[in-house]
Formats: sequence, structure tokens, C-alpha cells
Amino acid sequence: MSERTINASWVLSGIQDAALANQSIVIDGGKIASMGQGQSQDNGTLVLPALANAHDHARVARVSQVGSYDVPLEAWLPYLTLIPAVDPYLASAVSFGRSARGGVGSVMAHYTRVQGLTDFPTEAKAVARAARDVGIRLAFAVHCRDLNPLVYDPHETLLGELSPSACECVTRRFLRKPLSPADQVAMVETVAAEIEGEGVTVQYGPAGVQWCSDAMLRLIGEASARTKRRVHMHLLETKYQRNWADRNFPQGIVRYLDEIGLLNERVSLAHGIYLRPSEMELIAERGATIVVNTSSNLIVSSGVAPVAEFIKRGCRVAMGLDGLSFDEDEDALREMRLAYALHKASGFDIRMSRDDLMRFAIANGRFAITGEVGAAVTVGATADLLILDWKEMSAELIEPEVPPFDLLLAKAKQKHVKGLIVGGRDVVRDGRVTGVDLPALEAELLAALRAAYPNTADVRAAMPELKAALRKHYTGAFYCG
Repeated sequence: MSERTINASWVLSGIQDAALANQSIVIDGGKIASMGQGQSQDNGTLVLPALANAHDHARVARVSQVGSYDVPLEAWLPYLTLIPAVDPYLASAVSFGRSARGGVGSVMAHYTRVQGLTDFPTEAKAVARAARDVGIRLAFAVHCRDLNPLVYDPHETLLGELSPSACECVTRRFLRKPLSPADQVAMVETVAAEIEGEGVTVQYGPAGVQWCSDAMLRLIGEASARTKRRVHMHLLETKYQRNWADRNFPQGIVRYLDEIGLLNERVSLAHGIYLRPSEMELIAERGATIVVNTSSNLIVSSGVAPVAEFIKRGCRVAMGLDGLSFDEDEDALREMRLAYALHKASGFDIRMSRDDLMRFAIANGRFAITGEVGAAVTVGATADLLILDWKEMSAELIEPEVPPFDLLLAKAKQKHVKGLIVGGRDVVRDGRVTGVDLPALEAELLAALRAAYPNTADVRAAMPELKAALRKHYTGAFYCG
């Protein structure tokens, strides 16, 4: 890879570093070879480390496209069945391209929505190829699940609420026999042998404790300890999951994870909204990462994660978009700003510092995705850089000396992404993804989804009954009494 120079009006180099004015950044071999005072002209860019999306699913459709906006998580998850199966390369290239366009250089794809048009290793290869073509770094978490396909308890009572036709559809669509825990865990290594390398790593992806048997979780804990492979899973996203956990794990669900080897630096836990202080402290002590998904949790009515308390208790906290960003545009800069605005302070009581925010949006997510410590614009670091249009961001300034971090927090969003460099490669240039024709792929994907729309007519007809039955289940005395 040939040497190149990036000239920047401003550089936000990383944690606890002041903004550096008028810098020339020399990139060679995918790393930052040197940095120093640049020439005097203002080229109108702000450079910072590329953002990380530490929890996502590489989904092919947005909630408004299938009529599932304003639906709580437990009823929302079945709506994913309304999204028809399409070519996995096409779906993943669109998802990763949108992430890159929003400023993200590294993505955790907890691959919970298998298209199923080929065998799974072949599908995984298509997803990995899409990530490489776009140019992002990818952690592919192989989804493992063998418990509670409809609710967090036996589903017979819920099925009894449905009409015969709806019951038949739901049974056929949702109650398929899963592979054995041993086979699912073995599949992770099979996939890893096929796709790992060239910016792609593979993780164990148990769906969550409420969706995995004890046998499966213990196998994953043992396999991770043996192979040192990382693990990514959901934890305590809703109050109903908290209720279920308290009934099933009297010693505490986080203590249980610790007992079976799933609470350590290799593990990242998505959501954690209903964690208790003692559980946060154990997570911090063991070095696991909590991935907060602010927009997603608001959209599916799960709640607001206690990020300030996570930080106070010493937890490593990262940012995820979960495929459910505000405005459905995968804008990681807006996600970062939203999380900061929610959690930064109460009056003069600072609860999430700007250094905390940089760790949240960049370094901690990068660690959860790749296992690499640190992410900064500094000599010797990997050249993963986000380039924003400083000229447009600062066009309305009255006071010319407003710090660039202030403008980043006040207004930076996807439209300001001028470039994204990952490992020295241009992934976004002049606001456009370079490795794929994203607008053409988006049009192709929409056409494919619309063409396959009739394939989901049966479950669409059953969905009103299923949604009503789920609401009755989770608002009954068993969960809310």
C-alpha cells in the first residue's frame, strides 16, 4: 500500500488528547507513519478515529418497512419473520455500506437473521465477502439458540390464545426443532475456518440466557476458554427478561454467567438496561464489555440503560446501533450525540465525560469487536480514520475559536462524513462508499424484498393475533403481578 498524506484542519487524536490544529497525517502500510504541523492553508476537515458499532445484526430492512414501529421488543421480534429471505451478500453489503457511510469502521454483526437460501457456511462466506468489499472490519457472531422460541416460558398457553389457522402458521414458522447445542457450537469453528482473516473475525453468539439452554451456554464457556475466541450476547434488555432471570437464577443471572465462564474480557453483553449495581460491579471486575444501544432501546420501548452508573461502577461501555437508529439512517454520529446528551450530566454533576464518550464510541467498541486495545490518531496506530467536513460544520460560527469537540457534539451527523479510512484504505470518499455501488445495491435490495413480499402472507395474517397474545402474556400477573 503506497504512502499517502491526509491534511486536516483539526485532529481529535483520542482519549485525553487536546484537538490538534493544522496537521498532516502520513499513512503507510495501513498505519500512521508520522504526524506533524501541516501547511498553512485550511483544507476544511476534522479527523478523528473511526467509530465502532459494537452491536448490530446486519438486518435487511428497517422497522417502518414492515409496519413494526412502536412495537415492544417481545412482540417486535416476531415481526422479523415478515422480512423475506434475500441474497445474503446483497443484504449484508447494503447493511455494511450504510454503516460505513455513517462513520463506522468496525461492526459487530450478531447474525440472528439467517437468510437460509444456502447452507450456513456458504451464507457466512457471502457476508464476509460483503464486509471485505465495503472495507469495514467485521466480527461475525454466529447465532446460537435452542430455547424459548416464542416466549420466555413454555409456549402452549400462548398457542391456545390463537385461532387454528394462526396457531398452525406460528407453529410452522417459529417452532422448528433447533440443532443440538454441540452442533451449534461446532458450527462456530466451521464458519471460522471458512471466513476468518482479512478484516473478519468470528465470535460465539449465544442469543441470550433466556434463549439458550444451560448445556449450550456451558459448552460456549468451555469452548471460549479453550480457543480464546470472543463471545457476544444479549443480556437484560427488557423488564420481562429481568423478571424471568430472577425466577430462574436465584443466585443472580450475572453470577451464573460468571460461574460458567461467560464473564471475562472476551465477552461483550448487549443492552444491560436492567442490571443492578452489584451486577455492574462484577462485570467491571471481570472486564466484560456492556454495549449500549440507545436508539434501539427507545424505539422498541425497552428503556434507558443506566450508563452513568455503568461508568461509575467501572464498567467498560461501548456503543451499538442494533440496526435501529433514529431516522433509520445508520448515523453513528447522531447515536453518539444522543447517548451523550442523555447521560452526560445532571446540572454540574458530570456523569459521562468527553473522555468517557470517546471510549464509548470508539475504543471500547473496537475492543469488543477485535480484541485490540486502543484506537487513536497517533503515530504507529492503525489508520482507521473518520474525516468530517469541518468547513460545513463551522460555516455558521460567530466565535472563530469554538473548540472542534463542541461542534462535533452539537451538530456532527452523517451528512458531514467526507471520508472513512480503514487500515489505510478509502472506504468512504467524498461521502460515497467506494467498494460497492451502495445506491444501486439499495435499489436492488428493495426490489428483491418487494418481489418476495408475498412469501410472508401467512405470517402477516397471523401477526395481529400473535401480537395480542404476546401482550396478554407479558402484561399478566405472572410477569407484572
